[in-house]
Amino acid sequence: MQSMDFEKARFNMVEQQVRPWDVLDQTVLDLLLVVKREDFVPPEYRALAFSDMEIPLRVDGIDTGETMWSPKLEARILQELALKLNENVLEIGTGSGYFAALLAHKARHVVSVEIDPRLQAFGSGNLARSGIHNVRLEAGDASRGWPGRAPYDVIVATGSLPVVPAAMRSQLKIGGRLAAVVGADPVMSAEIITRVSETGFDTVKLFETRLAPLRNAERPSSFRF
Repeated sequence: MQSMDFEKARFNMVEQQVRPWDVLDQTVLDLLLVVKREDFVPPEYRALAFSDMEIPLRVDGIDTGETMWSPKLEARILQELALKLNENVLEIGTGSGYFAALLAHKARHVVSVEIDPRLQAFGSGNLARSGIHNVRLEAGDASRGWPGRAPYDVIVATGSLPVVPAAMRSQLKIGGRLAAVVGADPVMSAEIITRVSETGFDTVKLFETRLAPLRNAERPSSFRF
């Protein structure tokens, strides 16, 4: 692909995939034109960087079993979070680093935690090459959140959650938002959960979708009394 093709494909992605999915926040649309998505996908999928699909995350030719979100999902979640430039974010699952880069442009600081060392290295390299300096990458299992740096203004889980762990909710500041795809096949919904008080949470269900579960995600109890 020539560079002009990339720019045309990027424009078409925004106009034909993202905008029709109720993403009308111009700051989000502009950001998709600025952050080079093709620099975050595995080299063998570069030509598919702007396709309406989840792109497999292969590192050095080896499939990690993880994927990048589709562009419209990235954009819609970013819009619904309504990030402010003074906010601190926890991203659970760095993956390619692309969503961390989008978050970093709209927030003060992002802590991104990745359980797979191959993806941590891949995402780290991509962010460094893109000149993103307000993302701190950490290695570990954040399936119940990342309490050491809590509380957060925003938490984003990049894999689905069968249930939202209470520990994760407790790491939000009052007024903080958690974005996650919640549920299990065949019914999952993208949700924004806002902490409205010490013990109160409001949930807005945005749309139904499907996403592979976060590694080690908490499962609902099978016991019913």
